[in-house]
Amino acid sequence: MCEYKNCKLCPRECGIDRTKVVGACKATNKVKVALASIHNFEEPCISGDEGSGTVFFSNCNLRCVYCQNFEISRDGFGKEITIERLAEIFLEQQSRGVNNINLVTPTMYVDSIIEAIKIAKKNGLTIPIVYNSSGYEKADTIKKLEGYIDVYLPDFKYATNRLSLKYSGVNNYVESVVPAIHEMIKQVGTPVFNDKGIMTKGVIIRHMILPNNVLNTKMVLKKIKEEFKEKTLISVMAQYFPSGDANKYPEINRKIIAEELQEVENCLNELEMENGYIQEIGEHEEEYVPNFDLSNI
Repeated sequence: MCEYKNCKLCPRECGIDRTKVVGACKATNKVKVALASIHNFEEPCISGDEGSGTVFFSNCNLRCVYCQNFEISRDGFGKEITIERLAEIFLEQQSRGVNNINLVTPTMYVDSIIEAIKIAKKNGLTIPIVYNSSGYEKADTIKKLEGYIDVYLPDFKYATNRLSLKYSGVNNYVESVVPAIHEMIKQVGTPVFNDKGIMTKGVIIRHMILPNNVLNTKMVLKKIKEEFKEKTLISVMAQYFPSGDANKYPEINRKIIAEELQEVENCLNELEMENGYIQEIGEHEEEYVPNFDLSNI
């Protein structure tokens, strides 16, 4: 059993005994999951036609005020399960014909996930495994995952710790995300796709545009270009809508507008960053948020 008795998995390094108390992430020593589903709204090379086999973990090591999954990430909704049951869920997802197993917000449970992957692979798991995270990671924790993860899908949220402290409650985001992504690239290399166009190896860096924060987006894109060259895909998301506690922050209490998206597109062109995706502004961004009802758990 993974006991997490001196937990330093994430850059917060709480060092607490999760068998007795919880740290900032609110996770105990038991895996907690809110939903296992077939998700069709990831990047085309992740979802494809068959969908991505998402497993949404409860709790989070960030406390983003605008989190669109706040019901599970901040409020902790979900069900505690065993490592053996997690392995079964992976296999059940595979049996549904999905392209991959997509681990959403998995950081707090890395040790348990590794054990579950071992069990699942012994019992026939063969499809790629995607590690879908906030980017607030320790490189040493990512090193543990070498050989278990095929595709990394990290966020790169902020270019300054002033914003990460204001909106996510941490003052060391920037110095954490860069080495973590370097380690991800070191493990899985440049993107590899199968004959259906589905990514089987590689890294996609995600960034969501925040309203009234286009400068942050430009700085993030420039940093990605400088640090990672053409070794990853980039996915720029315009699906932001006010959620969680965003109404307490007037500057982000609205959706993205066309002028902001155009400014970001111009920046991408100036940086000659063509390897990836950029979302269009939709009318019903809320549809991207799943119904967390413990299905298939």
